[in-house]
Amino acid sequence: MGAITSAELNFLVFRYLQESGFVHAAFTLGYEAGLHKGGIDGNVVPPGALITVVQKGLQYIELEANTDENDEEAEKDFALLEPLEIITKDVEELQRIVKRKKRERLQIDVDKDKGKEKECMIEDHENRLAGERERERHGKEKDKEREKDRTERDRVEEKEKEREKQNTERIDKFKHEEDSLASAGPTPMDVTTTPQEILSADVTVLEGHSSEVFACAWSPTGSLLASGSGDSTARIWTIPDGPCGSIQPSPASVHVLKNFKGRTNEKSKDVTTLDWNGEGTLLATGSYDGQARIWSRDGELKQTLSRHKGPIFSLKWNRKGDCLLSGSVDKTAIVWDTKTWECKQQYEFHSAPTLDVDWRNNSSFATCSNDNMIYFCKIGDPRPVKTFGGHQKEVNAIKWDPTGSLLASCSDDCTAKIWSVKQDKCVYDFKEHSKEVYTIRWSPTGPGTSNPNQQLLLASASFDSTIKLWDVEQGHLLYSLAGHVQPVYSVAFSPNGEYLASGSLDQSLHIWSVKEGRIVKTFRGSGGIFEVCWNKEGSKLAACFSNNTVCVMDFRM
Repeated sequence: MGAITSAELNFLVFRYLQESGFVHAAFTLGYEAGLHKGGIDGNVVPPGALITVVQKGLQYIELEANTDENDEEAEKDFALLEPLEIITKDVEELQRIVKRKKRERLQIDVDKDKGKEKECMIEDHENRLAGERERERHGKEKDKEREKDRTERDRVEEKEKEREKQNTERIDKFKHEEDSLASAGPTPMDVTTTPQEILSADVTVLEGHSSEVFACAWSPTGSLLASGSGDSTARIWTIPDGPCGSIQPSPASVHVLKNFKGRTNEKSKDVTTLDWNGEGTLLATGSYDGQARIWSRDGELKQTLSRHKGPIFSLKWNRKGDCLLSGSVDKTAIVWDTKTWECKQQYEFHSAPTLDVDWRNNSSFATCSNDNMIYFCKIGDPRPVKTFGGHQKEVNAIKWDPTGSLLASCSDDCTAKIWSVKQDKCVYDFKEHSKEVYTIRWSPTGPGTSNPNQQLLLASASFDSTIKLWDVEQGHLLYSLAGHVQPVYSVAFSPNGEYLASGSLDQSLHIWSVKEGRIVKTFRGSGGIFEVCWNKEGSKLAACFSNNTVCVMDFRM
């Protein structure tokens, strides 16, 4: 049997239900919005977030069934909903949103009526005052006549007194400024807070992918940049020395890593995730076809790992490089022995797709899932060493801090949490986000890092368009970075921990000063940004876009 993609399956189900009588416009909207989580264009979405047409169509039907209005009113209700709300909210939440927006519209109409009444009152009041102003005009004319009767000598004397007063004040002010300058020393320069715009002429644009670029990562050694795309390929780019924009990579410096055989692309083999080993000699890629592939830095396919039964969403090397960890939609995680390339152990604890995995050290790791759970596991142990339960919705990402002491997680329940293997409950529960928290990153700072004199921070990025910086020692919000206007999909700290890069669906890449909590540089591309990453020196920054490109720019302050 031929392979069938999830999008094709969704369309078949949609057509079947439509021909069976489900012809309401809301059902069609449910199909279109339900293709991808995030409520955005079908060509602009990170992999691994598909929601079937059945789920969304039935949500619409249930929403309409629980309303008392007729079909026409129901259509108006659905028009009040944003695609992102439709995809991420359940029926009861959608009903509350509809009621709230109706109240807001009603309030707007009431305010308009009040505004009209106020205008009428003002007009009546002005008419009443018209007569009074006319009477006052006659009085003012009499005052002007009295003013003309004043003698010229009196006016000259008054002017002289005013001039002497002004001269005295001017001399006093000058003396005061002299004294202030003498005691205060040199005057400080003004500091502008306007971010510097990175121009397109200063950016190297890497072209070649024929679909959205979902992932990018710099090699820990050398100047190699890997990218993974929806066109079923990954690419390894050699970035030339010199300023970005003026030098472009040659075709010979790009290695195309094809996940398919033949001339036609296969959407089921889209590259969803990638990761370099610590030595920068091997690149691992994960695909929708459930296979992990190992490539040399020259683009040679070294190994294909075929045990997962569903798309791979996360792939990580341990620090030693002797094990590779993968997480899949098939609800499992697998540890691969990189010497034999055989499955060392498969973990089947989750009851829903595994969304992310992350090593704590060379032998232990954590996994998270759509089932709201997080498991801490060790190689060789048949059961989880620790279970973290507390999130109310799917857990999108997990990350251990640089020393492996704390585990951070983020979820569709709008929270980010911090856990310790020494405690059953979370250490901190950060609830300041208003929408789903999509990703998190630890700063490369604090004891045990190369930046020990700086405090350890956690950054969380959300569909509410903000990034929040958390003081982990005190457990409170340090900064709320509000510079984007659409969901933020990626954040990355610079290697020295002083700057944070963020990429959003609003097509903007911002570079923030961590110390000041403000944007210092910004770049606007021509597509949504799915990932941002720094090279090991912190001198270059890469971002992958929905318009099939990867952009590389220099960073200097």
